[in-house]
Amino acid sequence: MKKTTDITALGELLIDFTQAGVSDSGQLLFERNPGGAPANVLAAASRLGLSAAFIGKVGGDMHGEFLRETLVDAGINAEGLIVSDEAFTTLAFVALGENGERSFSFARKPGADTLLHPAELPVELIRNSHVFHVGSLSLCAEPARSATLVALHEARQAGCVISYDPNYRPALWKNEEEAVESMRSLLPYAHMVKISDEEAEMLTGFAEPEAAAAAILEQGASLVAVTLGAGGAYIALKNGRCRVAGYKVAAVDTTGAGDAFWGALIFALVRSGKKPDELTADDAVRFAKFANAAAALCVSKRGAIPAMPTLAEVDKFMKEC
Repeated sequence: MKKTTDITALGELLIDFTQAGVSDSGQLLFERNPGGAPANVLAAASRLGLSAAFIGKVGGDMHGEFLRETLVDAGINAEGLIVSDEAFTTLAFVALGENGERSFSFARKPGADTLLHPAELPVELIRNSHVFHVGSLSLCAEPARSATLVALHEARQAGCVISYDPNYRPALWKNEEEAVESMRSLLPYAHMVKISDEEAEMLTGFAEPEAAAAAILEQGASLVAVTLGAGGAYIALKNGRCRVAGYKVAAVDTTGAGDAFWGALIFALVRSGKKPDELTADDAVRFAKFANAAAALCVSKRGAIPAMPTLAEVDKFMKEC
């Protein structure tokens, strides 16, 4: 059966209040940007040309309405976005270092995104998706944890390609041990996994990208990407490996860089017509170069969803580099 949606993602949709200078009185200013890793991945894929849909929950407040509008403006199907009257939309306050690196503080006790119930899942949307993508932050609390597991079961049963990005945020877990156990629990579901170099040892016990990726492949994944920041990415397949250098750009804000990379790689996979277990090492190199270019363009602008590039922008950038 032909799938009607290229990629559907479930998880957090929130506001990133990103540090944006200082007021005349010397107080920090923060800029409201739409964010949340699963939504960022969808925005990246949608801007490049895939059909995309989001499943999650926001509060019935000004931020929730803004986020719905943002999804629609990005070309993302928002029919699976539920409005909660129990909690406020989750907020993240993002401080930026001189090199564009971030530190986070969250208002999420609880946030609306944690209150998605299994009964609220649009099951047919999940079943009719080519790729189904999740992160780990929906595992932090119930009922979103149960909703995530039910959605993954439905996606597996329907033959969807399962994509997983653990996306560790220490401030949102009770402790590191709970985070690691929960993050590892989704690895056996996934056909495609993206981890950062910082998450490699946490998830696998191996700090080296090569060993970490091999450990995840042994759990059933067909493609593992380890993002290396400015160093590019390491891609491991069942039958091939490659390390692809990144592009040198002046980083303004690294928020969403990994999501831009992953959304672009998923775009390349879907457009190839191949399944993850059918990819070759040559495919991995081409996909990684394209994804690195999307990430480079993302970090050259502020915010996450607003910074995702179009296909024409990525193609132009690669031709000029």
